[in-house]
Amino acid sequence: MKASELRQKSKDELVSMLLDFSREQFNLKMQKGTGQLSKPDQVKKVRRDVARIHTILNEMASA
Repeated sequence: MKASELRQKSKDELVSMLLDFSREQFNLKMQKGTGQLSKPDQVKKVRRDVARIHTILNEMASA
């Protein structure tokens, strides 16, 4: 997901997306631990999406 798309969303939407991505990140970590992970690159994408959302929430808070 691009940062420009995230900036158009409200704070509540971003928080709910953050919760969803965090759950997905946890599930991917568990799959990796058990050797069932089919797409290893997905972990990196989700981690970066979480970081993007945190960054935009911090930008909103400081503005």
